[in-house]
Amino acid sequence: MVEFDRRARRGLLTLVAAAVALGLVWWLLPAGTPGPSGSAVFATGARSGVYDRYGILLKEQLRTELPDVRLRLRPSQGSVDNIEQLVSGKADFTIAQADAVSAYLTAKGKDADRLRACARLYDDYVQLVVLADSPVRSAADLRGLRVGVGQRQSGVRPVAERLLRAAGLDPVDDVTRVFEGIGTMPRLLEEGKLDAFFWTGGLPTSAVQDLAARTDIRLVELGELVPALHAQDAQARHYRAAVMPADAYPKVQGGRAVQSIAVANLLVTTDRADAALTEGLTRALINSRDRIGRQVHAAQRVDLRTAIYTDPLPLHEGAQRYYRAVKP
Repeated sequence: MVEFDRRARRGLLTLVAAAVALGLVWWLLPAGTPGPSGSAVFATGARSGVYDRYGILLKEQLRTELPDVRLRLRPSQGSVDNIEQLVSGKADFTIAQADAVSAYLTAKGKDADRLRACARLYDDYVQLVVLADSPVRSAADLRGLRVGVGQRQSGVRPVAERLLRAAGLDPVDDVTRVFEGIGTMPRLLEEGKLDAFFWTGGLPTSAVQDLAARTDIRLVELGELVPALHAQDAQARHYRAAVMPADAYPKVQGGRAVQSIAVANLLVTTDRADAALTEGLTRALINSRDRIGRQVHAAQRVDLRTAIYTDPLPLHEGAQRYYRAVKP
């Protein structure tokens, strides 16, 4: 009888211990709270540009990773326009060049102190495109010519104007600026209505690829302008000398690398953005690198190790959560 009582007590204690253990396991498991939901607006860029294509593919990725979030894409003229859409509340997330962000901060634009970053993405390369038989061999040769400098609110416009000044030209008096985007500049060059155009974009930019398939064109080297560029203003520190690899535009470069200039792109939001949504979007962005990179080659440059370097902006709280969670 005593032995039976001992066995019963041992069994009861075992059951209690198991119940406690199960309770602790339940307590330690994730609460299973639902992910972010609702809608958000993502400002992209000019049609057929890398920003535009990137936004389309990221939206597709979110359907899987954040199924309860509806991402609406909003076209724009580029980086400058994108920043203005953010601070005005027309967009919740966007892509912008680091120099454009820096210029906005320096000018103390509306709600500049509310801008935040989610990730450093890929570098834009400055591309000066001319017809193959053009006499233009350097930016200084653009004097007196009709030059596409991007739309008025684009990121390429301030870069083009800084490069013209670095080449010793006055952007207003020494060239005829044509304010068109990547959707129209290639056609204008083909039709003889432009002598050259500037573009900043990831490599390769489909509009330049398509132009090269129709017409013989050439890329003008710009690397020699870096010292003069850096001497201009604080924003110029975001430009660096870079080499466009020989296979960026094989039909154009003939196996030759081109000395150029690069500037980083950032995924930007404001401190008003929901932390859970921002964390989820940052995760989706990093997770989609290879998938998006198969169609937008620039996306292959997105790297978890460098994504946190978002100078001149601090990281959003939600993005910080993500990077802490995946830190090795």
